[in-house]
Amino acid sequence: MTGRFEQRTVLVPEGLAGERVDAAMARMFGFSRTRAAELIAEDLVRVDGAGVAKSQRVHPGSMLEVTIPAQTDALAVVPQVVEGIRIIHDDDSIVVIDKPVGVAVHPSPGWNGPTVVSHLAAAGFRIATSGASERQGIVQRLDVGTSGVMVITKSEHAYSLLKNAFRHRTVDKTYHALVQGHPDPLEGTIDAPIGRHPKFDYKFAVMADGRHSVTHYETLEAHRFASLLEIHLETGRTHQIRVHMSALKHPCVGDLTYGADPVLAKRVGLERQWLHAVKLGFEHPDSGEYVEYESTYPDDLTQALETIRDER
Repeated sequence: MTGRFEQRTVLVPEGLAGERVDAAMARMFGFSRTRAAELIAEDLVRVDGAGVAKSQRVHPGSMLEVTIPAQTDALAVVPQVVEGIRIIHDDDSIVVIDKPVGVAVHPSPGWNGPTVVSHLAAAGFRIATSGASERQGIVQRLDVGTSGVMVITKSEHAYSLLKNAFRHRTVDKTYHALVQGHPDPLEGTIDAPIGRHPKFDYKFAVMADGRHSVTHYETLEAHRFASLLEIHLETGRTHQIRVHMSALKHPCVGDLTYGADPVLAKRVGLERQWLHAVKLGFEHPDSGEYVEYESTYPDDLTQALETIRDER
């Protein structure tokens, strides 16, 4: 910490009426809810001049004042080559990568492992400067435990257009998930709001007062103990597929956080959820042409799927 501070004051807009303070801060200032909660805990946040709790709701027209300390070393982007990250496509506007499991997209409090942005910095990529300092150029995220294709923007123009495309759901996001059992019906739509879990801050759950979340799925393969699904996300909430499949009582194989069977996970050799971002399609920010990028299953998911296929 350098001792320097940045003071920001905004009026809460109508669109954030009823949001928790930490969520509203994240939406307006671009940092994570964890970071927002830390600032609240350090008594650096005021609503209409008074201190707040992170769960307090905000009202339109209220004055939100935030004192932001200079970025700590924990959130600094330190160039570091990350083994396993594969460049799928690279041009003046975007870089598309195949993210391996165990890699976060950007630095965050409590995460000391490898990140996508650190790898790109080490590999000499110059990415857009828009966005919070630790996640500049980032227009989408994949969980640490989820692998697959994702796009990072290199130009400010690309950042603006793709950020807007993700916000307005015009990006085609396709995942494959191996889930326990057999969903009934074999294809369908899950329309259930998702919010932070009331008891566990690291988890999310279907909540009546959560954010609108829609997942479309269809069964590609049905086996004795599990089904391989193709999933299209209409919205992009944190842990959305994992939460929705768990709510259907068909959690992703290996996803112990959301109720998967640890015995089955061990039998197929998985130490994470069987979930992979296989395809990403969008209008290229420069040409306007529709482009599509794909990622094949990594070795651990392939091996687990073959084990499931072999069980009769």
